Amino acid sequence: MSTPQSSTVVVVGGGYAGTMAANRIAGHDGAQVILINPRPQFVHRIRLHQWATGTGDAAVDYGTVLGERVRLVVDAVTRIDVAAGRVELESGDALPYDHLVYAVGSTGVAPSTIPGAAEHGYLIGEWEAAQALRSRLEGTLPDAPTTVVGGGLTGIEMSAELGEAGRQVRLVCRGEVATSFGPRARRRARAKLRKLGVELIEEHRVASVAADTITIVGDDGVAQILPSTTTILAAGFGVPGIAAASGLTTDALGRLITDETLTSVDDPRIVGAGDAVAPSGQPFRMSCQAANQLGPHAADTVLARLRGKQPAPVSVAFVGQCMSLGRHGAVVQLTRRDDTPRRTVISGRTGAAVKEMVCRSVAWGLRMEARRPGFMPSVGGQERVVGEPLTSEVRA
Repeated sequence: MSTPQSSTVVVVGGGYAGTMAANRIAGHDGAQVILINPRPQFVHRIRLHQWATGTGDAAVDYGTVLGERVRLVVDAVTRIDVAAGRVELESGDALPYDHLVYAVGSTGVAPSTIPGAAEHGYLIGEWEAAQALRSRLEGTLPDAPTTVVGGGLTGIEMSAELGEAGRQVRLVCRGEVATSFGPRARRRARAKLRKLGVELIEEHRVASVAADTITIVGDDGVAQILPSTTTILAAGFGVPGIAAASGLTTDALGRLITDETLTSVDDPRIVGAGDAVAPSGQPFRMSCQAANQLGPHAADTVLARLRGKQPAPVSVAFVGQCMSLGRHGAVVQLTRRDDTPRRTVISGRTGAAVKEMVCRSVAWGLRMEARRPGFMPSVGGQERVVGEPLTSEVRA
């Protein structure tokens, strides 16, 4: 193994958390940083609903967000050989590491409890899924009935984008829409969705999905079969199974279990960041807001070890949740540090401007960290109480 002065740090996953971590670690003179990602472009995931509907781009060249000292390897990691200290790649190659940042992110999933969902539903959580959905929408007429399943932020943003584009769209969710928002924000979201022509069907579960229909059931047990040329699934997230396949300790969903410094409970050389990590078994809400704090913290944990120091415990502070409602509207729900809603809500065109500023600031933060590693400040959040989850975890 190489000395700390020439340590190889492999970052698995080039999303928000992984890119931020790679840029920050690359500022250390003794670190050789390798970022492994299956795609040659950085995916701005919070714009995937725009890409799918043709109202915006969601991919940028890594050269604009990745530091010059970071080596990009376009490949997919299939397994981490923990004992040997190397990652095995889909291409057949293997790369050794002294330290590894596990930042594989999350994926959209088709609920296994809904017959036909995997066969006939379209996902939105990843680049390839968004491309498939975009192709599907381009091949259908605007008045073809479209159903979005899931009343979280992803489902709402997708529905609003489709409604503003003049498509016939309905949003179906098991409970209320935007349950992570307060009542005022929820009312404003409903009003805007209806103004955009989105049919809201709350308090209904999806019983099955077929090629051109969807069956829903209300609380009264009555089933309805509705026409649905395209059914979009935005009802939850999963994570890649690399950690579990590598014999590392994970939670039930497959997230890497770490201690409060984001270090794997199995190996001090492995540090986690982003959606696929559960510190002390208590994950933060899956979001770029958390990823953009977990990425720098994971980097700081690695850097502390390279410098022979003790890493600090994780601390994440939430400030708000925001969702776009088409290109000219949004609802921004300000929150306490623990992600619970405050009374303050910003909506309308002002909300849309805030939402757009947030989206742009994410990419700007990555660029600044690439140019000046360590630029992004550490954010002090609420002290975590082990045994009590700090935040909810599901966005959709």
